[in-house]
Amino acid sequence: MLHDARTALLRRGRLLALLAGALTTLGFAPFNLWPLAIAGPALLFWLWLHAGRDSGFRLGLLYGLGLMGSGVTWLHVSLAQFGDVGWFLPLLVTGLFVLVMALYYGLLGWLVSRIPVAKRLRLSLLFPAAWVLVEWLRGWFLSGFPWLQLGYAQIDSPLAGLGPLFGSLGVSWAAAFSAGLLVLILITTARRTRLKALAMLGGLWVAAWGAGQIEWSHPEGEPIRVAVVQGNIPQAEKWKLEQLAPTLIHYAKETRRHLDADLILWPETAVPAFQFQVEEPFLQGMHRLLQEQGHNLVFGVVQMDPESKAYYNAMVSLGSERAHYHKRHLVPFTEYLPLKGWLGSLVDFLTIPMSDFAHGSSAQPLMQVGEHQVGMSICYEDAFGSEMIEALPQAAYLINASNDAWFGDSLAPHQHLQIARMRALETGRYLLRATNTGISAVIGPKGELVGVSPLLQRHVLRSEIRAMQGLTPYARIGNWGIVILMLFALMVAYPCNYWRGS
Repeated sequence: MLHDARTALLRRGRLLALLAGALTTLGFAPFNLWPLAIAGPALLFWLWLHAGRDSGFRLGLLYGLGLMGSGVTWLHVSLAQFGDVGWFLPLLVTGLFVLVMALYYGLLGWLVSRIPVAKRLRLSLLFPAAWVLVEWLRGWFLSGFPWLQLGYAQIDSPLAGLGPLFGSLGVSWAAAFSAGLLVLILITTARRTRLKALAMLGGLWVAAWGAGQIEWSHPEGEPIRVAVVQGNIPQAEKWKLEQLAPTLIHYAKETRRHLDADLILWPETAVPAFQFQVEEPFLQGMHRLLQEQGHNLVFGVVQMDPESKAYYNAMVSLGSERAHYHKRHLVPFTEYLPLKGWLGSLVDFLTIPMSDFAHGSSAQPLMQVGEHQVGMSICYEDAFGSEMIEALPQAAYLINASNDAWFGDSLAPHQHLQIARMRALETGRYLLRATNTGISAVIGPKGELVGVSPLLQRHVLRSEIRAMQGLTPYARIGNWGIVILMLFALMVAYPCNYWRGS
């Protein structure tokens, strides 16, 4: 009978771990129920407290399956709609990807279940520190996938005030630490321990709110009038030859309508062709017009090196001067193919256009747009905060150009916008986000949304931004600050086990 009760409890725990992961997804955009991104990990922490050494990995894996299985369903949308490979392969690839990402949480559960410390220390030191270190690992290992970090869900909570200090990983720690303290408050029978946990929880949130009131950067110069053009060209039509002329006509028309703006911004590969193919008939005329009017245009196009024949996902500026930026951090399997000698036919099978880009140089200079240097990123690059801060302190503001049309009306455009907001907060800079089908936005230096374009509609977003000066602490030290602190917390946790437990 005891065996049956234990089996039932284990089954219930596995289901709760899966539900905890799905619950956490509701904390992210577009749901924005940020307390649930604390409640989900709190439930997992409680399960880990009652798990044996052999159950930690399993519970973490199930949590990861719940989180990733509900949070990155947009990958299936992309493959199924545009891969032209039927329904089974996209489902299989998405499932494998979810499983690989879930393994990080399995690794986390395996790790924390094997470090023998008291419950109080597991909840306050071990679990939060290990969580952040695994998120950090997930953010760079095998090119990295830093999606659904806990910190992103807190962009509208008081904990966001820690973003300029420690970046999104620091906010993740604050969320995980809060989750651990909540569990400790609920399970402890010692009144003194409960009061200490409540004091630490309240102190953290007040301190984070206070940090959010600090102005880490300051405006300089006159306001910059911007116009962000969202063309809403269907992804299925974008690269068809007959669509090129209508696309160029649309963007040229909207540009002429908004020539009173200092900066006009088009999205990633807004020009669906190689630059040399449209240079003489289109771009030279646009450049002369912008020079005459004293304005600037930044747009996405594919550039080819005439000697090596390598081609780059690029952003190009016209107007006051001509410059370009080549995307550095490419997306595996869609923009470049790892192990190309072994997997060379995969991209051809998936019928993905423009899928063999070359990496841009990490040493390329910042793009000059008018009077200011700009920190540029293309699509997925804005998910890597440690790379975005490399443009500082020279960059007066940030630009991210994306094409989230691959993911349709799914969670991806909303989640991607949330990530971009964290980059603005971390750097204390305005961030202009131009996308093909949405969500285009103007984001303020506190991560606030100044203006937003509707999803899946043609739209021109008009706003004003300011050139910003100054450096946040995160821009100075990057992720290493929080990583070192978390490693220190792990090293402290075990000796602290000799203290009197709760």
